This record gives sequence, C-alpha cells and structure tokens, in this order.
Amino acid sequence: MKKTIITSFIALISLAAFSQNEHANHNMPTEANQESTTPKKVLSPHTSAMAMVGDAHVHVDYSSPSVRNRMVFGGLVGYNTVWQAGAHKATWIETNKALKIDGKVLPAGKYGFFVVPGKESWKVMFNSKWDQHGKDEYSETEDVLVATINPVSLVSIQESLTYTVEDKNNNNGVISLAWEKSKIDIPFEVLQK
Repeated sequence: MKKTIITSFIALISLAAFSQNEHANHNMPTEANQESTTPKKVLSPHTSAMAMVGDAHVHVDYSSPSVRNRMVFGGLVGYNTVWQAGAHKATWIETNKALKIDGKVLPAGKYGFFVVPGKESWKVMFNSKWDQHGKDEYSETEDVLVATINPVSLVSIQESLTYTVEDKNNNNGVISLAWEKSKIDIPFEVLQK
C-alpha cells in the first residue's frame, strides 16, 4: 500500500512537471509567430519641433510621412486642396505668447495647422479646432489667421516631412516645413505685453 501511494505521488509530480513545461513551451515564441510579434516600422512616426523664441515657447506636433518614391506635391498632396500638413491627425501648433504673422496677430493658444499648397504660393491656416483627424472636420470659418507664403524649391529631396522652429533673435523666429522638394518658412514676431 505504501509503495502504491509513493508511486502515485511520483506519477502526480511527474504529470505536474510535464504540464508546467508544456505550458511554458506553449507561450514561448516560435519562429513562425515571432515575426508577427516583431513591431513593424511606423511609416509616419509621431514627432514634434519646438523652441524658445524670446520668452515664447512655440511647439509643433505632427506625424512625419516619407516620400517613399512618390510624387508628393501635385500628386499625393494635390495642389490647391486643403492638407492637414502631416499624416493622420492634423498638425497642431501651440504658443504661450501672441505672435505676429504676416502683419496679423495670432493670440496665444493651440491651433490646428493646415495648408493649401500651390505651384507659386501656399496658403497657411491656423485653425481654432486643433484636435482633428486629418482634414475631414476642417472648416475655414474656424480659421484664426490665414497667410500666403511662397515656397522655396529644395536642391535635394527631403525624404521625411520635417518641421523646425528657429529663434532668429530679437523676438523674431521662423516656423519651417520641408518635404520632398518644397520648403516654406513662416516668419513671426513674439508680441510683448
């Protein structure tokens, strides 16, 4: 009887150990399912650009698509159509001080940033509705400031959409957008109160 109990006990321990190993092996990634768990490269990574200009903190938040052998302006992004100036959600710009852009005042705040690219000039719009998906909800009636900017042709291709905010000193700065073969510079002045 004692021998039967000991044999049963050993069998039970062996079964438990086998079961535990099977469970552990079941959860280990195999070569086949390892590929599916490997993160894929994000095609339009979320990023930002910011700088202090005078005592203003200017921040641009956007998703950065790449050219990937496509014709961007006049192709992927049509001329004379509204574009959210990035991928996915609309690009937004925030400033803690009022800025003077193209002779007009942009009050301190957070704004959706949209553009209408053209061959000769671009329209740039700072919209009161900053939290938008793409351009689907864009309405020009919610624009706070609209300016016309002439683009510059780049010598070499800018693969990823890139924004920069630069301090040009004496409370002057510039917000730049560069992608594919085009760049726009939006000069601004920080207004002091």
